[in-house]
Parts: sequence; C-alpha cells; structure tokens
Amino acid sequence: MLMKYQLIVIGSGPGGYVAAIRASQLGLKTAVVERAELGGICLNWGCIPTKALLRSADVYHHMVHASDFGISVKGEIKPDFSAMVKRSREVAGNMSKGIQFLFKKNGIGVIEGTARVLPGKKIEVTGSGSKTAIYEADHIIIATGARSRELPGLKQDGRKIIGYREAMTLDKQPASMLVVGSGAIGSEFAWFYQTIGTQVTLVEFLPAIVPLEDEEVSKQLERSFKKMGMKIMTGSSVESADTSGKKIKVSVKTPKGKETLETDIVLSAVGITPNLEGIGLEETGIQSDNGKVKVDSFYRTQVEGYYAIGDIVSGPALAHVASAEGICCVEKIAGLDPEPLDYGNVPACTYTHPEVASVGMTEKQARDAGYEIRVGKFPFTASGKANAAGARDGFVKVIFDAKYGEWLGAHFIGENVTEMIAEAVAARKLETTGHEIIKSVHPHPTMSEAVMEAAAAAYGEVIHI
Repeated sequence: MLMKYQLIVIGSGPGGYVAAIRASQLGLKTAVVERAELGGICLNWGCIPTKALLRSADVYHHMVHASDFGISVKGEIKPDFSAMVKRSREVAGNMSKGIQFLFKKNGIGVIEGTARVLPGKKIEVTGSGSKTAIYEADHIIIATGARSRELPGLKQDGRKIIGYREAMTLDKQPASMLVVGSGAIGSEFAWFYQTIGTQVTLVEFLPAIVPLEDEEVSKQLERSFKKMGMKIMTGSSVESADTSGKKIKVSVKTPKGKETLETDIVLSAVGITPNLEGIGLEETGIQSDNGKVKVDSFYRTQVEGYYAIGDIVSGPALAHVASAEGICCVEKIAGLDPEPLDYGNVPACTYTHPEVASVGMTEKQARDAGYEIRVGKFPFTASGKANAAGARDGFVKVIFDAKYGEWLGAHFIGENVTEMIAEAVAARKLETTGHEIIKSVHPHPTMSEAVMEAAAAAYGEVIHI
C-alpha cells in the first residue's frame, strides 16, 4: 500500500521547509524528504553557522580595538579557533532542532532518506540500509539545493583544497589561505580568516571583487580589505595547485603574467552546482536547461504535479529567494492567487566588515538600460551615528529615474547595512519615489538616516554634506 500525501517536498532547506510549513498552514497534508540534517545546507553548513563565525571574528576585532573606544583590556587577546567552530556548530544544531519543532507543530511528516521522483506523481525514498519505500502525492516539489562547484585543476580533497563546508570545521586555524572567488561566500570567509590572524589572498577572475555589486561598492570593499592586510588579486585565475609538499604551490594567471604562490589552505568559493544527479528528471520527463530545472512563474515543470524551487531553478541562489519561491509555489497549488516573484527586487547581502547590501540596478545597469538617472551618495564619514560607533567606512548610494522618480537601485556598504536594505526593497515594491523618501522622517542618530540623505543628495537637497 502506497503512503499518500497531498504534497511531498524533497529537501528541507530554506526553500523546502518554508514551502512545507506554508502548505500545512493552507491545509495540505504534507511530508518532507531529507537525507541529512533538517534545515539543509543554509541552516547547517551555510547562512547560519557562517554568521556565527563572523560574529566571533567581529567580537575579537572589537576587543583588539577596545582602546579606540576608551576601554583598557589587560593581557593578550587571542582568538580561540576551536571554540569559534564549536559555537558555530552549536548554533546550527539549535536551529535544526527549531525546524524539527516547527514541523511537529504544523503536523508535517519527515521521511528520512534520499528521494528519486518517479512517473505518476510518485517518489522512491532510499533510507538507511538501502531500504526503499514508495510514496505518492498530488503534488511534488523538488527543492534539493546545491553544493560547492569545483574548478578544473582545483579538485577539492577536503584537507588542503577545501570548499565552504570544510572551511567551517577545520581542525586548526591555518597561517595562510588562498580564497578563490570573491562572491559573498569567498569574501565572507576571506574577511573571517584575515580578521582572526590568517594571512589571506583573495583571487577573483573578474576585474573587481564582489563583481555583481555596484562598481563603487566593489572599490570600497577592496580598500577596506587591503587596509586590514589582505592581498587582493583581481583579473586573475588559478590554473593549478600542487599539494605534494607541506605548502600548497598555486599557479595564478594574472594580468602581468603567471605567479606562483605558497599557502597552507586553498578555499574554492567559485559558485555552486545544483543537486540534480539521480533525482530522476529524465525518467519523469522533467526538462532542464543549462543544469537548471525549467519552470514557469509559479515553479511548475512541464510535467503536471511536479514543481521545482531554489538553487535548482534559474534565479539568484539565495536562501530568501528559495523561501519566497516555495511560498509562491504552494499558494498557487492551494488555489490562491499569488503574485509572481519580482526577481528585480531581490536584495543581496554580504556579511563582511563593512557589510554590503544592494537591490535593483547598479548605476551602470541603469545607464545601459537607457535611463536618465539621478544618483545620490551619502558617506558614513558624515553620519553622526557612524562616527559615534567608530564605523566610518562606507556609504549609501541610491539611483532614481530622473523622469518619474522611480527608485531604480540602492547600494549600501557599511556597518549593519544588511539590516537597512529592507527599506529600499519595501519602498521599491510600493513604487515609492525619491521625494517620498526625502520627506519620510528618519530617526536621528541612526545609520538609516544615510538613506534619506542619499536620496536628498540625488535631488540637490542634502543637508549634512
């Protein structure tokens, strides 16, 4: 006898578990298949534990610079790398238990094992001891996420050449590290290790670090990284790595020619690969394109009853995107009338120091799209709160359409800006204009005042610069 559900979700990451909870709220009998820890990579090996590590490094940084704030600290201040890792794993573990609680609260079944989709709205789950079971559902959402991508000539061995997962659980802190890739993952780990005393070299193939960000933001973050002693190599690519000796010899192609670097650890952070192997797409008739599952605006595949969300479909590979996709998908399944996700209004955050947060078009993208624009910029050097907090690095930059006042883009770099970007997201969603931002009273003194001041700068009304 087949076990039957109205909805089965394959994967319990931020797309899968959110989809399952929303489905349960809407009255669907729901189960989730998970082969590892509840919460997926994001909660267990990504977003959450990395932020715990970054917080530890941030506390250490403030203690080292305590005298800047009129505080005298006696004795040597040293990072305890093992304790940082231990705390990070405890945070992840507690969050995973939280997902367990939410599933129980919402009556969601948990099926342990590895799933493969079958024709006829069925899945096969292989559990411990290779035991298999067949389940049937009216609707099946595939939310299997992704893993670290490997570069040719840079095969990860888990010891000397590692991915983000191993970077969170090293036995000891390396004296030196070469990080390949300067997106959010690469930049965050580079900042973490450099802050606690590892000498980091950051290698980026494109001309600027955090290459998807506005050009001015990229330049500011590079200056901040260099100021802390990090070596930055842009327009460069790793061609090979020799791990036969005590040190790894890395051959890097740079704009000036080839260079050989020696390092203790190489961290490959060059993107992700969707987890689609063995999932059964071909047997079921589900189509893919360039390694991603093809779906419509409500995440329906070409085969009725099968859906896909998160890192395995086109769109930004971000936890909050997967969650939003999951909610949209199940609301459509449940007969509601959800609005398709606006991928042009999705925020991106990088939790370095200073932090980076953005939404919408960069200045270059707006100009290339043919807009006549107004650009406003407010530096944190002119912010009372930033000066009081000792967080003068960075700025807020806003871009408006000169004709109608539409808020085209927002680009923040500075202390705590990942908490500030939601104002721009909400305002853009509500079609707020530049003048409406200027006339919205912001509290003083706050970092968020910089948003109002930047908008005012775009219209020649700025007060404090």
